[in-house]
Amino acid sequence: MTKKKSENTVWQKQVVDPQKVIDMIEPGMSVYLGTGVGEPRTLVKHLMAAEGANLKDLELIQLVSLADAISLKALQTNTYRLKTFYSGYVAGEAITAGMVDLIPSSFSKIPGLIESGRIPIDIAFVQITPPNEAGYCSLGVAVDVARQAMEKATLIVGEINTQIPLTLGDTFVPISDFDLLIRSTEPPIYFRRWPLEDIFDQVAANVASVIEDGSCIAFTIGPLFEALSRHLMHKHNLGIHTPFFTDPLMDLVKSGAVTNRHKEIFRGKSLTSYAFGTPELMTWLNRNPLVEFQGIDKVFNPAQIGLNPRFAAVMPARKVDISGRIALHFGKGTVTTGPGDVVDLFHGAGLSTGGITIFALPSRNRNQEPNIRISIEDYPNQFSIRESVDMVITEYGIASLNGRTVRERAQAMIEIAHPDDRRQLVEQAKARKILYPDQIFIEESAHLYPAEIKSQHRFKQGFKVRFRAIKPSDEEEMRRLFYRFSDQSVYYRYFAPIKVMPHSKIQEYVNVDFSQVLSIVGLVGDSGQGHIIAEARFIKDQRRPCADVAFVVDEQYQGLGVASYLYKMLLRCTKDRGIQGFTADILASNKAMMNVFEKGGEMIKAKLEYGVYHLEIPFSFEASSQEDQRV
Repeated sequence: MTKKKSENTVWQKQVVDPQKVIDMIEPGMSVYLGTGVGEPRTLVKHLMAAEGANLKDLELIQLVSLADAISLKALQTNTYRLKTFYSGYVAGEAITAGMVDLIPSSFSKIPGLIESGRIPIDIAFVQITPPNEAGYCSLGVAVDVARQAMEKATLIVGEINTQIPLTLGDTFVPISDFDLLIRSTEPPIYFRRWPLEDIFDQVAANVASVIEDGSCIAFTIGPLFEALSRHLMHKHNLGIHTPFFTDPLMDLVKSGAVTNRHKEIFRGKSLTSYAFGTPELMTWLNRNPLVEFQGIDKVFNPAQIGLNPRFAAVMPARKVDISGRIALHFGKGTVTTGPGDVVDLFHGAGLSTGGITIFALPSRNRNQEPNIRISIEDYPNQFSIRESVDMVITEYGIASLNGRTVRERAQAMIEIAHPDDRRQLVEQAKARKILYPDQIFIEESAHLYPAEIKSQHRFKQGFKVRFRAIKPSDEEEMRRLFYRFSDQSVYYRYFAPIKVMPHSKIQEYVNVDFSQVLSIVGLVGDSGQGHIIAEARFIKDQRRPCADVAFVVDEQYQGLGVASYLYKMLLRCTKDRGIQGFTADILASNKAMMNVFEKGGEMIKAKLEYGVYHLEIPFSFEASSQEDQRV
């Protein structure tokens, strides 16, 4: 016992005063600093406060600077110059001022840049836990390129911090690897939890709606993700492969929604490189076998990410234009949305089977200025690979961009802009010849869109259909649905042998006045995407309190109950709109449609004239109430 105790205390002889470390620095040296929450704060603060002839023309290298010790004021002395791969926090302002060098690079390539000597390292300052009985320390809450930096450095200094968690994974380094040690006198950097805000809660609800059970997700920091974890807690078998582990992710793991069962790498564990959060999170991470910390060569590697099926890369955006170009957040307060880390996650999602890439933001900023614009060319920090963006999501819905033309993208993006901003976007898009010159825009409908009408149903045959109100951007899908119909189906729906459905006609059909018309479409396929296979609508009669109703269902899905389900949805929506009955005209040969009405549970009055049934379906209050409770 005495021998083991003496071996475990040998390292204490390496502990020195921080000034001794500072005295060993020579002019022109490159000093690697642990990143973010892993910043060795005691060493850095002594370095910033020190004066000496040896402290000249120093190059500080840090992946992400949180502006804690390396402040703008310190950089203005010209004694130090910071090189960083990330333009958030202090770096954003300092880069603009010309005092910080930004190295544009995807994060997955940074380890190779250090290993190759392309980015030289002379000294490495690394934050570590006290060593265990075997003489190994943990890198704690930041495992990025510390190993690569230590291998290249001629002087390795460890700052022992007793307040950081001992994390598991590729985090252990022998105490013997360090030339010098100092004791930390500073607490770790903590982040308060973001307050829940209604607007971000609405955005997060829409994001969660497109994340399927079994998906693998990447998180970052901010109000969107504080809300998102709450909306994901009802999911099943989620996986986590994320650069940044946060308090909301801790909540999500605790909820039982995360099992990591379907991941292909580090199955059963949540994979990360950094932890950002509260003391509660740090305590929870201590020796936690559910969380695996690995270097950024693994966490940011697109090939590794792509091995996970249904990888969902979700990122916050600052501004978006109507073609799908993204302006990321910029400047102080931004931690985790630089192009360097985004591109790796998005390439990984592109390699993932069923992977999706999502940018999310409120439709307006805190100053009530539009976040969706005709162009973002004047905004900094752009993620310009619009081809990689599958979806943009706001509180007003989901714009699915994958496979759409620039015109179709514009329509989808305008639909999720703030209603008061849509008129100007339409006019601007027309002026730039992005939208058709005759593009219809019904301003009142922008405010009246019934977003609350949404449902999904799995039919007995095993297919699932999602239902929602029709949108102007459904124009192309409705046109394709029309051309899939046989001549008979067209005649049943339109009572005429229509052969073509050009833009001029179909846009009138999808741009509805929701004060007079309700149209519901049914879609198959993944959430936020999919194909329209059915549509039902009613149009109010201007002379009496009833509405004319009509249906259309893709022939592949006819006779399976889709029309009956739509009919029930329409019935449920009549009460609040003052409608007391339906009318409909049906060809006598259309027995399938007659069967839908007969099974609807309402009394039908039918009159046959010239081969057409004229139906009147008055509602009973009791029947409507029962329907409301049943559906």
